[in-house]
Amino acid sequence: MKIGILTHHYIKNYGAFLQTYALQETLKREFPNDEVCIINYINRKHLFINICGWLRFNPKKDSIKSYLQKTTIPHIFNKFEKKHLNTTKKVYTVDQVNKLGLDCIIIGSDEVWNYDDIKSYDPIKFGKGLTCENIITYAPSIGKSDLKHIPSEIKECINNIKSFSAREDGAENLVKKITNSKCTRVLDPTLLYEFPIYQSKLVDKLKQEKYILMYYCDGLPENIQNKIIDYAQKNHFKIYGAGEYKQWFDYFPINVNPFEWIEMFRNAQIVFTGTFHGTIFSIKCEKDFLNYTNNPSRIKKVGSLLKQLKIGDRIIKDEELKKIKSIDYNKINAELKKEQSFSIDYLHKNIKRGGE
Repeated sequence: MKIGILTHHYIKNYGAFLQTYALQETLKREFPNDEVCIINYINRKHLFINICGWLRFNPKKDSIKSYLQKTTIPHIFNKFEKKHLNTTKKVYTVDQVNKLGLDCIIIGSDEVWNYDDIKSYDPIKFGKGLTCENIITYAPSIGKSDLKHIPSEIKECINNIKSFSAREDGAENLVKKITNSKCTRVLDPTLLYEFPIYQSKLVDKLKQEKYILMYYCDGLPENIQNKIIDYAQKNHFKIYGAGEYKQWFDYFPINVNPFEWIEMFRNAQIVFTGTFHGTIFSIKCEKDFLNYTNNPSRIKKVGSLLKQLKIGDRIIKDEELKKIKSIDYNKINAELKKEQSFSIDYLHKNIKRGGE
């Protein structure tokens, strides 16, 4: 069989790359006799806006040093995509995708179903025009999309999909609202794959210091920021930024590659994050962490994950910094092991269905 993954693999951020790579590697492990590839379908508008974001100087967020590092990010991700992703030739239309001769297409993960995001919305990722006989989803996200206003073309083309899974409440509810099909809850691909330890000069530096890791807590109230600084000073911790710059960080390597980014989590003492994959890698690396976000999309995604794992108390609310309590990872890992088995079982049942 030839299995193709249709996702936002071309977007230059850590979550997009790592979920793509993790799903690819998981499928290669589970289906060793089949060919697994990333459908190199490019949404030019989405890619252009994403790259421009890395090249734009924001005087409120960037220093000269951090900006110069930031502009190298697209090149770093291009290099890693070429080295680590088994992509098809570039395709730009649904007809070109159909000519790839795929036996199964897996749509997901990431916010491939965020139809309220005009820069990334693409009906092909709801199955529109695809002629492959076995199209399934794996852990798509709708982001901040409003279920009260679903584009009519989604309702029409989603019936091309043979089986549905989702990683969050929103996508699951979308399937239930449009179709009579069952939607299976599964884990994000990054929770199915064990990333090996990565070695580099940056990683050597990380191992020499004890630090609090910050990753995109946008809008973090000043009083919480001050409490984090006080906590770091009292416990003799540095404050590091994982690929982001703030004046109050002690160290902020911006141009880290995706595997170095993971090592920043793996070697941290405590993590503060406002993103979905920042939360996932805090959990994967068994870190005590707290989550702060005021982004509606992230609130939905992170909240759904933490509820599933019964650790909703990790969210900072009401501009108050809770005591940093230790997490019982024995319970978390037991729950993850069960969900991992369930997620892998979904893939086996539905990928082979079209090829047997």
